[in-house]
Amino acid sequence: MDVTDRSQGPVRVKDELAERCQRLFLAFLQEFEKPGAEGEPRYAPDVMELVAPERNTLTVSFKDIESYNRNLANTIIDEYYRVYPYLCKALSTYIRNEHPGSVQEKKQFYLSFIDFIGHTKIRALKTSKVGQLTKISGQVVRTHPVHPELVSGTFICLECQTNIPGVEQQFKYTQPAVCRNPVCNNRSNFMLDINNSKFVDFQKVRIQETQSELPRGSIPRCVEVVLRAEAVESCQAGDKVDFTGTLIVVPDVGSLASPGVRQDQARGNRKENSSNAGVVGLKALGVRDLNYRMAFLGCGVENTVQSEMTGGIDPNSDFSEEDIKRQISERDLLKIYEMSKDRNLYQNMATSMFPTVHGSDEIKKGILLMLFGGVPKKTIEGTSLRGDINVCIVGDPSTAKSQFLKQVAEFSPRCVYTSGKASTAAGLTAAVVKDEESQEYVIEAGALLLADNGICCIDEFDKMDVKDQVAIHEAMEQQTISITKAGVKAVLNARTSILAAANPIGGRYDRSKSLQQNIQLSAPIMSRFDLFFVLVDECNEVTDYAIARRIVDLHTRQEESVEREYSMEEIRRYIAFARKFKPKITRESQDFMVEEYKKLRQRDANAMSKASWRITVRQLESLIRLSEAMAKMVCEDEVLVGHVKEAFRLLSKSIIRVETPDINLEEEPDVPDAQDDNMDTEESEQLRITFEQYKTISNMLIMHMRDFEEKNKDNEAGALKKDELVDWYIGQIEHEIEGQQDMIAKKNITDKVIERLVKVDNVLLEIGGSDSAESPYLVVHPNYIVE
Repeated sequence: MDVTDRSQGPVRVKDELAERCQRLFLAFLQEFEKPGAEGEPRYAPDVMELVAPERNTLTVSFKDIESYNRNLANTIIDEYYRVYPYLCKALSTYIRNEHPGSVQEKKQFYLSFIDFIGHTKIRALKTSKVGQLTKISGQVVRTHPVHPELVSGTFICLECQTNIPGVEQQFKYTQPAVCRNPVCNNRSNFMLDINNSKFVDFQKVRIQETQSELPRGSIPRCVEVVLRAEAVESCQAGDKVDFTGTLIVVPDVGSLASPGVRQDQARGNRKENSSNAGVVGLKALGVRDLNYRMAFLGCGVENTVQSEMTGGIDPNSDFSEEDIKRQISERDLLKIYEMSKDRNLYQNMATSMFPTVHGSDEIKKGILLMLFGGVPKKTIEGTSLRGDINVCIVGDPSTAKSQFLKQVAEFSPRCVYTSGKASTAAGLTAAVVKDEESQEYVIEAGALLLADNGICCIDEFDKMDVKDQVAIHEAMEQQTISITKAGVKAVLNARTSILAAANPIGGRYDRSKSLQQNIQLSAPIMSRFDLFFVLVDECNEVTDYAIARRIVDLHTRQEESVEREYSMEEIRRYIAFARKFKPKITRESQDFMVEEYKKLRQRDANAMSKASWRITVRQLESLIRLSEAMAKMVCEDEVLVGHVKEAFRLLSKSIIRVETPDINLEEEPDVPDAQDDNMDTEESEQLRITFEQYKTISNMLIMHMRDFEEKNKDNEAGALKKDELVDWYIGQIEHEIEGQQDMIAKKNITDKVIERLVKVDNVLLEIGGSDSAESPYLVVHPNYIVE
């Protein structure tokens, strides 16, 4: 006779409530039918999939249970932790009855509930919620590796070899209190029988309160979530997730040891037998104060982004007709179709996204294309080509830079907002920290990892330290973050678009200096931005009146003053739908891109540009990404020439604004600007013109000279004199001249422009044969291309 058959342990009491729930849940699985499909149980196809060896969890909608039996649903809510094992037994019974012989005898099955309505904030998790079914939301900030967890252990007594099965584990390693053999009083000498014990996948996840739930002036609170079975690896750092489960109380094993003992354990110096160390107090004799802490045992995991922020569209699902019908209602699909046919969709969406910001249309359109994004690609060698678009906004104070970032942070489904001054390299990328319990090193995600497949908004970008800026070089182009710290070597994905805002040096943008002299950013960082916008706070009576009128309306008539063509939900749903497209570039568009890129490079080679380092292959890739985003916006499968033209216009607008400092016509070649301080103020103002004015004058002069050379190419007099050129230009603008003083000033400016074209830009060439040294002949350089 086996001694284990004798009931020496505590007598188990039958739980009638739990067993009644087990019978009702078994009847629910057998009888509940799908609406419109009579005679077929709703969960029969899902149960059939559980026969496969790798599956063990059935996902059940809690709404179905409520519609089947309200009393059963209420009992599960109130006594979830108590009845959950019995519900799993009911599922196991149903599977073995429906598929006899197909499932291994030892296989365990689990339940996962979704569509539960009772949402609880993390701050509201009190002891009254322990054991009840509830749902919490938060952002995942840390994930631990998946470990096997001992659920039910079988132990062997090492003194009498008695087999002791079914020892439940209470979130820590628990041995039998005493051997079941009545003649054996062993209380500590046991060995775990691994083959006959039951294990389950186990993962710890730390989540943090979302910004919307955070009370004013409070620090975000964190809670540990325990996931088991198929729920493991269902969320990554940065995801905003809804967890359905219950609040539990677990032993705080990490605090069992005193601080000195923990330090010895970490160093590996703890002696196995400390009896010779002498009596140092009660704790050394084995008495411990067992502390408990609260954790959340999750059974169901749902993505908040999918349910709330994208109108039900799963960002990671395949683009098929069945998925569209399953995720989008007919009404929403019709609205998306109407928006795609809107001729002014580009302008209307940009205006609807930022209704409280006046002007800055180019920036609005650039941010809109960033939300659509390009098409990521992978080469044959395995190199990844990013599809995300990076945008930087540089400008004077009070030009709504932070407003753009805040709007995008609230609008985007997955976005992280941070400030450059308060961010470190580890805070932006990732940090390696030691776990309090296991003493293992784990990776804690930074801002760029949390914003994976989303947008990272970085304000005060220029205030970052140089070493912290270098940390995001890899993330901006390769879209990965490499970590080699504390024995942890990993390459993590950071597929994020970066929207940055920076202030110029000294607070205001100086148009007389180049962009590099205005902001404190390195050339490698600047070249990684696809679009670089400059906002200058200029005095303009019309613009100032419109902005003032807009701000006063916003303060006095908040709701009425905001005019939107489309609501934020409609735009969010449309973007989620349009991002599914993967447009291909047509042959005509490819040729057009090559020609436009050649023009940009030629413009730099003409020495007319102050920032030739800006135009690189990265700008060509930016042109491709922006063109693909344009095609996505109108839901096209092909990138047409019209899309490339708009992308090139936006890119050119960005680049031209970057490289257009004011031209100082008094400046001599290779002579610093120190002479400007000694000049008279009025003269300096007259001889300093904007880059646009300089380009207009020079283009008019060069086009006239080209026409003259073309008409007189057969004559000996194929070149114009400098005086003749100046007189021609003054004749062209005589309607703008208001007096003799104005004419002398215009003539002086024209002389200086021609002199700069000859000596600095090398666009015009002086040739001999002139009658007077003061008025040489001029010809255009043969390799110069007029824009």
